[in-house]
Amino acid sequence: MNAYAALEAHYGRIGRLDDALEILFWDMATMMPKGGAEGRAETLATMKVLRHELAADPALAERFEGAAGQELDAWQQANLREMKRAYAHATAVPGDLVEALSKAGSACEMTWREARPANDFARLAPKLAEVFRLVREVANVKAAALGVSPYEALLDQYEPGGSAARIDAVFDDLASSLPALIEQVIAHQAKRPAVIRPDGPFPIDRQRALGVKVMGTLGFDFDHGRLDVSHHPFCGGTADDVRITTRYDEGDFTKALMGVIHETGHALYERGRPARWRFQPVGVARGMSVHESQSLLMEMQACRSREFIGYVTPLLRDTFGGEGAAWSVDNLHRLYTQVRRGLIRVDADEVTYPAHVVLRYRLERALLADDLQVQDLPGAWAEGMQTLLGVKPPDDRDGCMQDIHWMDGTVGYFPTYTLGAMTAAQLFDAATRADADILPGVGRGDFAPLLRWLRANVHQWGSLLSTDELLTQATGKPLDAAVFRAHLEKRYLGDA
Repeated sequence: MNAYAALEAHYGRIGRLDDALEILFWDMATMMPKGGAEGRAETLATMKVLRHELAADPALAERFEGAAGQELDAWQQANLREMKRAYAHATAVPGDLVEALSKAGSACEMTWREARPANDFARLAPKLAEVFRLVREVANVKAAALGVSPYEALLDQYEPGGSAARIDAVFDDLASSLPALIEQVIAHQAKRPAVIRPDGPFPIDRQRALGVKVMGTLGFDFDHGRLDVSHHPFCGGTADDVRITTRYDEGDFTKALMGVIHETGHALYERGRPARWRFQPVGVARGMSVHESQSLLMEMQACRSREFIGYVTPLLRDTFGGEGAAWSVDNLHRLYTQVRRGLIRVDADEVTYPAHVVLRYRLERALLADDLQVQDLPGAWAEGMQTLLGVKPPDDRDGCMQDIHWMDGTVGYFPTYTLGAMTAAQLFDAATRADADILPGVGRGDFAPLLRWLRANVHQWGSLLSTDELLTQATGKPLDAAVFRAHLEKRYLGDA
C-alpha cells in the first residue's frame, strides 16, 4: 500500500470512530437514564483517547512525506491538506489532557442538566471552572504548535483559518450598530397591527406530527434519520443516520417548529456531503459557519419568508384547529418575524440574535484569557445583556446557564452562529437570483429547487475549498456583511 492509500485507510478508521462517538453523544442527550452518566463518561473518555492515539500516531508524519511525492488529484491533495491540519491539532495535545477534558466535560454537562432548572449556579460553577481550566491548557498547547493565539487555536477547530481580528472587526461593528437597529425595527413594527398570539395549549404529539411533516417537505430522509427530544436542540449522528432533536412548549408551537427546521438544515448538509469522501477529512463539512449557514438559511431565510408562511398556515390551522384572525397568513407572518428583546438565544429573532452571540464571544474570550473568573460570570452576563439588548436576566437559569456549549468545553464555536447568519443571507440571495423558481417553490412547499442549488453549490464540496473560496464560487465574492444588513433592512424596515 502506498503512503497516500495508507493515510486514507487510517483516517477512514478515525472517521468511523467519530460516527460511533456521535451516536453515543446523541444517546446521552436523548435516551440515556440518569444512572448511566458515570459509566458513559468513562466510555466516552476511553474512546476519545483511542481516537486521539490514532489521530496523533507518529507513523503518520512519515506517510505525509511519502504522499507528498505522489501524483494526487485535487480532492486527494485537499484531503492530504486536511489530514495535516487534523494531525497538527492532535499532536499538540497529550492523551491524558484529552481524557481529563472529556471526563470534566461529561461531569459538567450532567451537573448543568440538574443545576439549570434549579437555578443553582453555585453548584455548577466549580465544574465549569474545571472545564475552562482544562480548555485553557488545550488552547495554550495548540497555540504554541499552530503559531496562533490561544483563542484562534480553539476557533480553528470549528472555523478553519478563522481570525479573531476579523471577528472582532465584524462584531464590534455589530455591537455599535445593533442597539439602534433593534430600536428602529421595534418602532417600525409598532406602527403595524399588533401581533395576535394564537391561544394554546398546543399538544406535543401534534407539534411533533407537524414537525415531521415539515421535515419531509424540506427534504429530510426518514430512512436515514430521526427526530427526538433533548434539553438543547442539536443535529448529531452520522451522514447515513442523522439524529436531530428539538424541545417542546405546549404554550408556544413556534419554538419547536423553527427548531426542527433549523436542525433539518444541518441534517440536509450532512446527508449531502460527498459520498466518496464520507469518512475522510476532505469529506466533512467546511467549518461551522458554513454548517450554521445551512440551518439558518432554512430557518431564517426560507421559512420566515412570506412565501413559506403562506404555505404553512393551512397546515398550522389543521394541526391545531386554529380559526380567526390569529391564524391568518398576515398575522402569522408578523408573529414569525416579530422582533423583541429577549433573554434566550435559541428563541431570538434574527435581528437580536447577533447580540446574543457577540456577548458569548466576548465572555468566552475573557474566560479563556483568565480575565474573567467563572464565579463572576453571572454579573458580567447581566451587564452585557443590558448593554447589547437592553434586558437583564432575572436569574442565572435564563442567563449564563442557558447554553450547553461551555459545559462540555466547546469554546470558539459561538462566533460561527453569526458568521453563519451572514453566510446564509449571502447564499440565499445568490440562490434566488440564480433560480427564479426557488421562492415560488418555497411558497408551494416545493423545496427541491432550493435543495438542488445547495447540493450543487455547498453540500457536494465538503472541505475541498476554504470557506472564502466556497462562498466566492457560490456567490461571486467572499463574506460580505453588507448583504446581511441589506436583508435585515428589507425584511424588517420595508413594507413587505
